[in-house]
Amino acid sequence: MNKVKYFIGNTNYCSNPFQPFSETVCNFLDNFSKELNSKEIFKNYPELKSLSFWCRKKNILNLKKKFFVKQNRIGLGLLLHITPSNVPINFAYSLFFGLLTGNSNIVKIPTKNFAQVSIICELIKKILKKKNNFLKKKITIV
Repeated sequence: MNKVKYFIGNTNYCSNPFQPFSETVCNFLDNFSKELNSKEIFKNYPELKSLSFWCRKKNILNLKKKFFVKQNRIGLGLLLHITPSNVPINFAYSLFFGLLTGNSNIVKIPTKNFAQVSIICELIKKILKKKNNFLKKKITIV
């Protein structure tokens, strides 16, 4: 039997839902965008540039305005994402939408080794180490 390998998080995750488009999540995504933009990898992986552009604070606030999130809404709880293995960064979009909608997330990444997956996971780990204690138990990547 194969063991589950945890890239981010562990079995100690929190399944409590929270408010969609929370300030903590919006700031996390903006930090992710800034960190990703600071990397010199875009020449090889233009899809990472697109992800970085999508995660910037202005875009996230536009999404929030579009979807008219009321203060009294809350996420569902815990989501399990099994994303397609043929597109390396789909897991990141799925994770980010899960966070934006107020949910804890367990995300399965592709089993094939993609550099983009490693880059994204390393940046998420780096940001979670600096701050975002709230999100540490909301993100599990396997």
